Amino acid sequence: MTGRRDLAELVAALQGIEAALVANEPLTAEVLEAAASLRVVVRTGVGYDSVDVDAAARLGITVSNLPGINANAVAEYTLGLLLAAARRLVQSAAGVAAGRWPREDGHELRGATLGLIGYGASARLVAPLAHAFGMTVLCTTGVPEAERAAAPAGAAVRFVGLDELLAASDYVSVHTALSERSRGLLDAAAFRRMKPTAVLVNTARGAIVDEPALARAVRDGVIAGAALDVACEEPLPADSPLRDVDGIVVYSHLAGQTAEARRAAGLEGAAELVASLAGTPRFAVNTPMEVRA
Repeated sequence: MTGRRDLAELVAALQGIEAALVANEPLTAEVLEAAASLRVVVRTGVGYDSVDVDAAARLGITVSNLPGINANAVAEYTLGLLLAAARRLVQSAAGVAAGRWPREDGHELRGATLGLIGYGASARLVAPLAHAFGMTVLCTTGVPEAERAAAPAGAAVRFVGLDELLAASDYVSVHTALSERSRGLLDAAAFRRMKPTAVLVNTARGAIVDEPALARAVRDGVIAGAALDVACEEPLPADSPLRDVDGIVVYSHLAGQTAEARRAAGLEGAAELVASLAGTPRFAVNTPMEVRA
C-alpha cells in the first residue's frame, strides 16, 4: 500500500503484521497499541520522528532506521537547491510560463560560504560537492570531535558555533535531526544574525524552522530567501505562512527520493527487518522493555 492513510487505515494495515517497513507514516502510540502482532518497525530513511519510539519500547517493538541510506541523494539535491536559489531558476521558469522573459542577475556559488547545521551522512557528502564549486564550508554540530574525521577526502570543514556560522554564511543548509533541542532552532533571533543576502536551505525537518518567523524575515529583507524541501505540515496547507512570499520556494520533500535510494532502502530495510526479527537489529533506535511473543 502507498499514500497517506488515516488512523483507521493504518491500524487495519498493521493487523496481523509482525514487521513493518515504513516511510513517513505517523506511527503514534495509539496506532502501535492497536497493532497487537507488531514486533519490528524499520524506517526507510534516517529520521524517525514520525514513530513514537518510547511507546514502541514500552510495547516491546524494536524501531530501526537506515542511517546514511539516502545521503548521496540528499547531498546532490542540496546542491541543486543552492544552484536554483543562487540563479533564481524557479522564478525564471515561472516568469516564462506566465509570458514574461525574466533577466535578473543571479549569483555564483564560487567564493560563497556554506554553513552546515549538523554533520551527519548527508552533510559530510555535501562538503566535497560544495568545495568542487569553490565554496568555503563551515559546520556547527554536536558530533564528537573524534568522529569528525569521517568526512570524504577533500571535504575541509571548519567547525564553529551556531552564532558564528549564521553570521558568516551566505547559505545556511540544515542537516540535523528533529529533537526538542532543534525544534524551532531557526527563529526570528537566528534570522537576525544572518546576512541580509543569505539564503536558508532545509532538507531535514520542517519543524526545525519557525515558519512564521521565516516568512516575516524574507518579506522584511532580514534574509534574502529560502529553499525548503520540508515543511511543518505536509502537503503544504493553503494557509501556510510560507505561501506567496517572494524569495521562498517550497518543494515536495524530494531530497532522498531517487530510484537508487529507494532501491537501497528496500534492500537494506528488508535486511534490517530480518535481523530485528532474529533479535539482532543493526540500527535500533530504542530498547524494548519487553519482548512481544
